[in-house]
Amino acid sequence: MTSEGFAAAKVNLTLHVTGQRDDGYHLLDSIVVFADIGDRMWFEAGPQMHISVTGPFADGVPTDHGNLVWQAAELAGWTGRITLEKNLPHGAGIGGGSSDAAAVLRAFGGAGRAVTLGADVPVCLSSLPQRMQGIGDVVNPMQALPDMEIVLVNPCVVVPTGPVFSGLTSKHNPPMADKLPTFVDAQAFCAWLGAQRNDLEAPARLIAPEIGAALETLQGALLARMSGAGATCFGLFANGAAQAAAQIAQAHPDWWVRAGRVIR
Repeated sequence: MTSEGFAAAKVNLTLHVTGQRDDGYHLLDSIVVFADIGDRMWFEAGPQMHISVTGPFADGVPTDHGNLVWQAAELAGWTGRITLEKNLPHGAGIGGGSSDAAAVLRAFGGAGRAVTLGADVPVCLSSLPQRMQGIGDVVNPMQALPDMEIVLVNPCVVVPTGPVFSGLTSKHNPPMADKLPTFVDAQAFCAWLGAQRNDLEAPARLIAPEIGAALETLQGALLARMSGAGATCFGLFANGAAQAAAQIAQAHPDWWVRAGRVIR
């Protein structure tokens, strides 16, 4: 019997870097949401592990223990055949591999040890809006957010995470307020988000100036910002995301551009 899983794109609407531990892990304060855009997986139980990868970003994805999906299955104590349809670009700041691993843990167990697979995996266990703190291991659900559409734009450049963090001018920056306000609509939420930050955006743009070009294409959004360590940028819209994405894709046919909704 075959079951199916979905690994939604993770979007950091904010990403405040608030410190660094002695072991090198950075401390974060981030609002994370998920888009109804992502990778798909099919599972068929069996005596041995096997992964096959399809989709537009299948090239370069490991099909052995190097894949977080394989590691998540081992953590859950499950074996069988997994077909992974890779629709999210690699190294894109939208948690593709972490979200894939979390989908396996949701299906077969082991969620309590998710952080052992990576700091981004715990927040990907739920597709609902969350506030992520610590190294990613402190995750709390957000209040209900307004209905919003989203456009994701990746200029097809890979930004290595290590150099981005190394490029921070300060690793001890203010967090968000302890208590977040209530948001009556998308416009109010985006106005508040505009006063928050992604501390990694500036060093990422120095490494990949294409990020700035991607943000320029999203100027019609209520808010445009880079997600995670880049290079994917997002635009939040009350409506009209599909039209905006079509215009960006037409102007930049070599970029990855998708429109969808924020999962609530």
